[in-house]
Amino acid sequence: MIQTPPPLRRVPPAVWVGGGWLTVILVRSLQRPDELRRLFRYHGNIEDAPLAVAAVVTTLVALLLTRLPVAAVAVALAGGVFSLGMDVQATPVVLFLLADLLVGYTAATRPRAVSALAAALPTAVVAAETGWRLASGYGVNFSVQAALLSTVAIAWLVGHTVHQGRAHTAAVRAQATRQAVTDERLRIARELHDVVAHHIGIIAIQAGVGSRVMDTQPAETRKALDAIESTSRETLAGLRRMLGALRQGAGEAAQLGPAPGLDELDGLVARTAAAGVRVDLRRGGEPRELPADVDLAAFRIVQEAVTNVVRHSGTRDCSVTVDYRTGELVLSVVDLGCGSESGAGSGAGSGAGIHDGFGLTGMRERVGLLGGEFSAGPRPGGGYRVAARLPLPVEVAR
Repeated sequence: MIQTPPPLRRVPPAVWVGGGWLTVILVRSLQRPDELRRLFRYHGNIEDAPLAVAAVVTTLVALLLTRLPVAAVAVALAGGVFSLGMDVQATPVVLFLLADLLVGYTAATRPRAVSALAAALPTAVVAAETGWRLASGYGVNFSVQAALLSTVAIAWLVGHTVHQGRAHTAAVRAQATRQAVTDERLRIARELHDVVAHHIGIIAIQAGVGSRVMDTQPAETRKALDAIESTSRETLAGLRRMLGALRQGAGEAAQLGPAPGLDELDGLVARTAAAGVRVDLRRGGEPRELPADVDLAAFRIVQEAVTNVVRHSGTRDCSVTVDYRTGELVLSVVDLGCGSESGAGSGAGSGAGIHDGFGLTGMRERVGLLGGEFSAGPRPGGGYRVAARLPLPVEVAR
């Protein structure tokens, strides 16, 4: 497809149309020296006068089209009425059809009220001509008049259909943009919740331990402070990674570290043990490399569930199972706690208290985005269980 050079795109359409007609006139002037006189002094000259009318009308139409389309329709109709007295009968018909095209353009690019006004002009001209012929005793061919009116209606309907199609496309695009923004906000909210809630929970517990044993067990206090320092650094690193990604979206270069995955479960177990909860980590099947989104989601699900064991279950033990199966990854976090709030950590609880609902919601959303299955609730024998099944691509499953 041939692209118009940028400087030429800024040339107004009227300049192109006027330049084209000027070229035609100059060429004809070379053939006949009195061309200009024949163009603008019509005395029965059936060859050139309609050409002059067409040149003037189309140039004015091109000048008015983009800013005043209704005025462009009026100019085309005025040219058609003016040429009715000429011997070339095709000129008024051609200019009327030009007005129809302008009506279609107006209906496609302007509000309905403006396009209706544009369609009313040729309709009024046809009605006025019919009334004048009836009043003057001239014969009226109603089939011709009806055909002219039908061309106006067809042009308006086609343009209106195009306008509706564009409006629908714009609405769909705007909805898609809003949905993309909403999805991104939810993704960021989930990441912030998972990163901050886990580490801040560990810090709060360690701070409480340190304050209780500060006077009697200095060594335990020092250990708690070391855990707080280490966890704080990890939290800051996670926040820097997320903020770096947001800045990168604004056009800035970001130094991004790798997203966490199941390889970091051992570190999670160690941090949880430092907070006073022992995690029994079990791996089943043959461990293999997972897609980045599955790996991140699996780690965040386990992290959130274990965090709630620490914060809400009231138990000192929980078990985490990561099972690599054919075509799926199965996760399970179980505790025997009896805390009043649940979420992988409220044995007899109802399951409604995980971080005011955000924890369960975030885990369920992550699993849903990957097309998996998620469940969470009290166990019949006491305690709480969080389970997730994440489907794996065929190449990973093999």
